Amino acid sequence: MPDWGAIFAPSVPVGELLVRGTVTFLALMALLRLVGQRESGGLGLTDLLVVVLAADAASTGLTGDAATIADGLVLVGTILVWSVTLDALAYRWPRLGAVLKARPRPLIQDGRLNRRAMRREFMSREEVVSQLRLHGIEDPAMVHRAYLEPNGTISIIARKDASAPDTTGPAEPPAA
Repeated sequence: MPDWGAIFAPSVPVGELLVRGTVTFLALMALLRLVGQRESGGLGLTDLLVVVLAADAASTGLTGDAATIADGLVLVGTILVWSVTLDALAYRWPRLGAVLKARPRPLIQDGRLNRRAMRREFMSREEVVSQLRLHGIEDPAMVHRAYLEPNGTISIIARKDASAPDTTGPAEPPAA
C-alpha cells in the first residue's frame, strides 16, 4: 500500500517553496521584459512565463530537495498567484502597468520605418516588409502606422489614401 503521507505531505518547508517560487517568477519576468516582445511569439509574456514555470514547477531546479506532489502544487499555486497579482496591479495602477506590461512598439510611422524600434527588437527591413506583404501591402509608404504588439504580432493601419505617399519627408528607400 502506498504511503499517502509521503506522497502528499510537503518534503520541504512551505515557506521555502513560496520564496523559491516568488524569486523565480519575478526574476524570469524581469528577464523576459528585457529580451523584448518579439521573442514571446503569439503568447502574451505573462502567459508564456506561467506555462514555462508551471511545467517546471516540480523540477529540482525550483524545489531543491523537494520530492512530493504537495511541493509542486505549492509552487504552481505561488506562480499563479503572482501572475494574477501582477495583472491586477497593472490594471489598478496604469503607471505600474507600463512597467510590468509590454506596450506596442511603432515600427512604421507615416510610411517611414522606425529604425530605433527595429534595432531594439532585432528586426531587419526585410522582416518588416515581409509582414507587410502578409497583410497585402507592398510598400511601407502605404502604411500609416505599424506596431509590434505585446504578443509578438504586427498590426498594420494602412493609409486612407494608400496611393499617395507622405510628402512631409522621404520614405525609406527600396533595398537593392
